[in-house]
Amino acid sequence: MKTMESSHSKRLWKNKRRWIIEGGFSVIRVLEKWITRFSPIGNPNFFDTAQFDWVARLESNWTVIRKELDELMQYKDHLPNFQDISQDQSQFTTDDKWKTYFFYCFGYKSERNCRRCPETTKLIASVPGMKTAFFSILSPHKHIPRHRGIYKGLIRYHLGLIVPQPEGARMQVGGGITHWEEGKSVIFDDTYPHEVWNDVDKERVVLLMDVVRPFPFPLSVLNEWIIQLVRISPFVQDGLKNELEWEKHFDEVVKQL
Repeated sequence: MKTMESSHSKRLWKNKRRWIIEGGFSVIRVLEKWITRFSPIGNPNFFDTAQFDWVARLESNWTVIRKELDELMQYKDHLPNFQDISQDQSQFTTDDKWKTYFFYCFGYKSERNCRRCPETTKLIASVPGMKTAFFSILSPHKHIPRHRGIYKGLIRYHLGLIVPQPEGARMQVGGGITHWEEGKSVIFDDTYPHEVWNDVDKERVVLLMDVVRPFPFPLSVLNEWIIQLVRISPFVQDGLKNELEWEKHFDEVVKQL
């Protein structure tokens, strides 16, 4: 009887969770179409990195980040798959070929992970408006199908860290295609449908960040308010819970190896 009740409760919560997320994002979609018209950086699929003064600091220190990444890569097989952290990603990926290592998630700091990579953490924390940051690790011949991001009030940043064959790893955003380069940045609007391929025999790794899109006052306040609503949603809170559990597990793995 208890098993049946538990199963029923899980189904109810799953349905409620879906309704909350879908309803919330439906409202956000309406708002983002309106406020994006007032952003000083416009609404392109790719942005000119020269518009952001913090980019040069990250690019000039990319080898510092790469050094800490190289230390982590010896534990790559023990890193979580993206869908292990965010169950919503399971609609895009179900294998073990997209690994993650989170530093921040919508402002929540992964303390253990950050302590393991102190220099990377300092650089990430210096970026104005940074909300989410993690290493995104694609295994050889991994394909991430077409999808869109959460909200236009954020823009997405990639810093190439391991790109063994630039011509073999690519990303399509809207109608444009880009290739990563080690030590170079790509900034784009991930609410345009985008798709990723790693067609080579080695991993492709980038530092991925979500950064607040600039708006004039008072739309900047409205934008922060919307981001906070996403922050407290089940979409983020469930992922945060999974991340904290994984951090504890990974600490034990590192100690044993």
